[in-house]
Amino acid sequence: MGTAEQVNQVRGFQPFIEIMDSTLRDGEQTSNVSFLPHEKLMIARMLLRDLNVDRIEVASARVSDGEKEAVKMICRYAQQINRLKSIEVLGFVDGHVSVDWVKDAGCLTLNLLAKGSLKHCKEQLRKSPEEHIIDIKEVVNYAKSQGIGVNLYLEDWSGGMKESPQYVYQLMDALIDSPIQRFMLPDTLGIMNPLQVIEYFRKMNKRYPDAHFDFHAHNDYDLAVSNSLAAALCGVSGLHVTVNGLGERCGNAPLSSVQVILKDQFNAKTSINEEKLNDISRLVESYSGIAIAPNQPIIGDNVFTQVAGIHADGDNKAGLYHNALVPERFGRRREYAMGKTSGRANIARNLQELGLELTPEQTQRVTKRITELGDRKEVVTQDDLPYIVSDVLKHDVAEEKVKLVSYQVSLAYGLKPLANVKVDVNGVQYEGHSSGDGQYDAFVKALRKIYKEYLDRTFPLLDNYAVSIPPGGRTDALVQTVITWRMDDGRQMRTRGLDADQTEAAIKATIKMLNMIEN
Repeated sequence: MGTAEQVNQVRGFQPFIEIMDSTLRDGEQTSNVSFLPHEKLMIARMLLRDLNVDRIEVASARVSDGEKEAVKMICRYAQQINRLKSIEVLGFVDGHVSVDWVKDAGCLTLNLLAKGSLKHCKEQLRKSPEEHIIDIKEVVNYAKSQGIGVNLYLEDWSGGMKESPQYVYQLMDALIDSPIQRFMLPDTLGIMNPLQVIEYFRKMNKRYPDAHFDFHAHNDYDLAVSNSLAAALCGVSGLHVTVNGLGERCGNAPLSSVQVILKDQFNAKTSINEEKLNDISRLVESYSGIAIAPNQPIIGDNVFTQVAGIHADGDNKAGLYHNALVPERFGRRREYAMGKTSGRANIARNLQELGLELTPEQTQRVTKRITELGDRKEVVTQDDLPYIVSDVLKHDVAEEKVKLVSYQVSLAYGLKPLANVKVDVNGVQYEGHSSGDGQYDAFVKALRKIYKEYLDRTFPLLDNYAVSIPPGGRTDALVQTVITWRMDDGRQMRTRGLDADQTEAAIKATIKMLNMIEN
């Protein structure tokens, strides 16, 4: 019997799992991360419109005027697309204050933060369980009178189930018949393992079979994903995630990982549009300033890149190294990186994708050169391959049809940079000039003008621009500029340039892109 069949026979397993994304609330508690109001709106738009996340937690009440303005903007947008009930704000057991804040922001749902362990109740609130229950009921009833729905967080529920389960039951017994939509059970300190999750959820389900339970995992032991899936096994109705696993300390369960494991391993259903997982990850990476690890499952730069030659050989023959995580599923494509372990099969695969036909002897010579570069820690991409072929074989496989004849960029205080550019395209020289927001921007705009006015051709859009020290390099050595271009048909092309000067490196990458198009 397969894993999915076994899972579906587990008592209480829910075939549909509601996904609540907390990137804009819990994710913003990541150290050094703070989203501007318009950034929050852009992330919320993509989460709701493109990914189709069921619910999003967008802020904490009472934080600041800027936070309230961000919530208002998100709620106005959500109302336009009939998703206002999907917007949630964290609030506190503070009488009318959080409820009024949420209502004034235009939101309809309060995620009320109560204490899920006796230790937190007594030592942080300095109250008895009975007093805390009275305070919770007061907020819940007031929220109902104001037309605000309530979900209840039991903060440190995992600690409560470990050390004071009778307190958890006392709280639940008193509140189970209240107008609370969801009981949200967090592993606040990230202390649980999957076996404990299963044990505690089975106890909760047995005692409260009709309750809607969410699980909110933290990743202190690198178990947030595993614990989330253990909760799904036990009939949890909703899981909390963040984009890229952002969150306090070690973060929360990453949306992308939870989604694909639910679907592939458990045959569970969600509302998530997987094709947009990579897009939302890049957007949040940009706004948060927290880089995605290259080997991060699903969304990392390297996860659909094969390097070993034996893998490329197996893929060429029968797709032997493919699994259900095909890159096209996430709006990406498989790549075969080239280095000292690549082998001829890997090189041949890249040559085939570029439409370059070489003899076995020529392929061997190119492979040898790439191996030499790999030994020196040089990065070799498919975009570099035509130039390596040209250099090694001394023929016109990658003829330089676009040549930079000359250029001049000027920078003066208080004035926009200017650029004068002369290029040779297929033997004809053209000249253009333009201003820009920076020296490279002025250069590109001058090129765009040449392509539009003289060649009547479109110029690819610059999709991403990254500058770094090349692998193995030193801070006083070359600068590596990697530019991602988007073509008219939606395809992406990535080129890189190396130089001691950042602008010159970017210009080299640009001319390289134009030659790739011409060839």
